[in-house]
Amino acid sequence: MTRLSDAATLASAATGGDDRALGRLVSLVESDPAVLAEVATKLATNASRAHTIGITGSPGVGKSTLIADLIRQFRAEQRRVAVVAVDPSSPFSGGALLGDRIRMQAHVLDRDVFIRSMSNRGHLGGLASRTPDVIDLLSRARFDVVIIETVGIGQAEVEIANYADTVVLVSTADSGDSVQVAKAGVLEIGDVFVVNKSDRPGSGVIAADLREMLSLGTHEGGFDPQVLELSAQTHQGVAELIDEIARHREWLNASGKLDRLRLRRAETRLRSVIAELALARTESLDNGTAIPTAAAQIAEGSLDVREAARVLLDHFAEPPVTS
Repeated sequence: MTRLSDAATLASAATGGDDRALGRLVSLVESDPAVLAEVATKLATNASRAHTIGITGSPGVGKSTLIADLIRQFRAEQRRVAVVAVDPSSPFSGGALLGDRIRMQAHVLDRDVFIRSMSNRGHLGGLASRTPDVIDLLSRARFDVVIIETVGIGQAEVEIANYADTVVLVSTADSGDSVQVAKAGVLEIGDVFVVNKSDRPGSGVIAADLREMLSLGTHEGGFDPQVLELSAQTHQGVAELIDEIARHREWLNASGKLDRLRLRRAETRLRSVIAELALARTESLDNGTAIPTAAAQIAEGSLDVREAARVLLDHFAEPPVTS
């Protein structure tokens, strides 16, 4: 367990602009999320101000290139930006494949830009298991904008809606039939829709199809998501995307949706942490043999899985026996 004094020292340095300290603090939170609780009061109270933006879409649609241009635009407005880029795990090391850092390297020397790659390590949903903790940490630090790039795995990639204020769905003409986008279930989570590489043939068709599908839905509170055609490679249309993100943020504030969104996010995280702690405690029962023993009984048909779960949960919840 990390000592509080060490973590607090890193937190103070990170808030003051020391990216090496922030990187070390992120690593501590990844390995031991309890560190975040230790240093929360030491960090700047910025959590209610930082705008979290999720960038999602299939591999190859240009998410990282788009994020690099978003950083450029935000920095022109003197806004401090953090990026959490979730990469697929390397099949050899299990670590993140750092393609995003190659594309965003123009910003690595800017002390007001922090870029962190995370390996998803097989976690479904487009994020890594510790991504919410890292997002929380960066939101509490000195940044105005926290951008989360999902791994780009298709139909399971909807978890980002639980952790981003604004979700930008990126597609291209190369993505295939836009109906497949609808099947993936991501239309419901998108707040802004982008057709990147708009100079390529078929981009207009994809954009028109997306607009038609969106017109068939209803949007809470009257917000009307827009479909933007742009080219991040040539910087065309990215300023309009910044404006659209700002429009969504203004709607969130005016409608009261932002407070409800963050309340739902807190509840989602709370449930997730409760489940994680419950699993950790049940795995420790009887020197770690309780779950394998119950699993063997379930496999042979002598025990129902729900009954086994109830018994294990009841057992770890019992107060310790005192002599």
